[in-house]
Amino acid sequence: MAGSLQDQLLNAGLSDPKKARKLEKEKRKQQRAAKKARNEPVDEIKEAAQRAREEKAARDRVLNEARNEAARRKAIDAQIADLVDKHKLDRRGGEVGFNFTVERKIKKLYVTALQQRLLAAGSIALARIGERFELVPEQVASKIAERDADRVIFCTRADAEPLDAEEQDWYKDFEIPDDLMW
Repeated sequence: MAGSLQDQLLNAGLSDPKKARKLEKEKRKQQRAAKKARNEPVDEIKEAAQRAREEKAARDRVLNEARNEAARRKAIDAQIADLVDKHKLDRRGGEVGFNFTVERKIKKLYVTALQQRLLAAGSIALARIGERFELVPEQVASKIAERDADRVIFCTRADAEPLDAEEQDWYKDFEIPDDLMW
C-alpha cells in the first residue's frame, strides 16, 4: 500500500478527482479555522492595544484642550495688561480716598478730586492687574470687559434702577453734607 486511502479510492475508480479536490479544500478550511481559534488570544492583545491607543488619544485631546485654554487665557491677560499700561491714568498727587468693593472686600485707592468725580460719573473705571488697580478711560474699560468682565470695576452702573418717587420724597427732608465721602 503505497498511497493514502484517497489515492487508493481514485485508482479503484470509486471516487473521482473533482470530489477529491473538494474534500481537500474543505480540509484546508477546517485547518485554517482551527489555527484562527488558537490565535484568538493574539486578537485580544490587539484589541487591548487598540483600546489603550484610543484612551491615550482621548487623554491627549483633553490635555491639548487644557493647554490651548491656558495659552488663550495667557494671551488675553497679556492683551489686558498692554491696554492698561498704555492707557492708565496718572494717580500721583491723589489725596482723596476712593472706596470700592472687590470680591466682597472693601478696597481703598487714593485719587485726585477730579478722578473721584469722573469715577462717580462713570467716565473712568478701575482695571485690575494682578493685585493692583489702575484707572482707565471708560472706552478702554469696555474693551477690557469684553475680554474678561471680572477685571474691570465700574463704579456707576447705567443699568441701576433709580429710586422711586416715594423713596426720593423720604430723603428730601435730610441734608447731605458737602464733605461727605464714602
